[in-house]
Amino acid sequence: MVADASLGLHNPLGLLAELTHRCPLGCPYCSNPLALDPRESELATPTWARVFTEAAALGVLQVHLSGGEPGARRDLVAITAAAHAAALYTNLITSAVGITANSLRQLAEAGLDHVQISIQDSEHASADRIAGYVGAFARKRALAAAVVNLKIPLTVNVVVHRANIDRIEQMVALALALGASRVEIAHVQYYGWALQNRAALMPSAEQVARATEAVDELRRRHHGEIVIDAVVPDYYARLPKPCIGGWGRRSLNVTPAGKVLPCHAAESIPGLEFWSVREHSLDDIWKNSPAFNAFRGTAWMQEPCRSCARRDIDFGGCRCQAFALTGDARATDPVCHLAPSHDDVVALAAVQEDAPYAYRRM
Repeated sequence: MVADASLGLHNPLGLLAELTHRCPLGCPYCSNPLALDPRESELATPTWARVFTEAAALGVLQVHLSGGEPGARRDLVAITAAAHAAALYTNLITSAVGITANSLRQLAEAGLDHVQISIQDSEHASADRIAGYVGAFARKRALAAAVVNLKIPLTVNVVVHRANIDRIEQMVALALALGASRVEIAHVQYYGWALQNRAALMPSAEQVARATEAVDELRRRHHGEIVIDAVVPDYYARLPKPCIGGWGRRSLNVTPAGKVLPCHAAESIPGLEFWSVREHSLDDIWKNSPAFNAFRGTAWMQEPCRSCARRDIDFGGCRCQAFALTGDARATDPVCHLAPSHDDVVALAAVQEDAPYAYRRM
């Protein structure tokens, strides 16, 4: 399939580089695919260096070095140096387990620009329980201190669900205490592994309402101190979010084995053909890959999206979520109040169970 100029092809701005699916944590909302790439299939350092060079030529400005846990790669310093050499802004997304103060110093010397650390909760025991790793919380605090000591900008990412949503104020306070300049309050996305734990993770409507009020107050209170990013969780929203700014519009994702995806969860949609950087250039993939062109433009849309005034704003919502909830990736995201299946989302949000987590293990 050749790129169609009528689709209004943009240059990508961001690249998510999934260096590995290996991770010491077992988070019950893990966003990696159900079928993980084994270590032996991971791209080698020279291939990542070529990908970064091609990304920069395509217009990409920043690369997010992610996983799994990128610290599991022994060549992480060399990979970071290659991204820096390609003139990309480098952001390390880490669990903090696997990155030491010494390795962080080497990463800084290699050109690392920014660090994002995930925090599971503000309470030590709860954080370790959610992560499925004893000692994780202490490791995160230690790495955050090392990041700030090296004067590297720090973002704290908090994945919010029923077990921690009532402590948003405390988690923002923790981010401030750690020296973060930004905190991302990210609600669980229910596809992939998180679907297995949906009832155990789903917050109540009352919790979401309290959290929304808390975020508004915290933004007023800490204006000028820290940036607080937060959105209404999908299952309690009235309108869908534009999936990654629109499918194949502004970002791309390279898996550990080299497949290039329009979004992080795209492999959950069966029937899509994903091209690999092992056989194609990034430019060719961006313009001509069948997977990238599958949901570009509006021709693929069904009603009510096709005639909706918001079709060029939210692009029909999340394709992966549409498939997960309806079995049809072309359907209107059921989060939308206009979607024929919206009542199903309302019903699913009401299902909450105090059940043990099914932890993610590789």
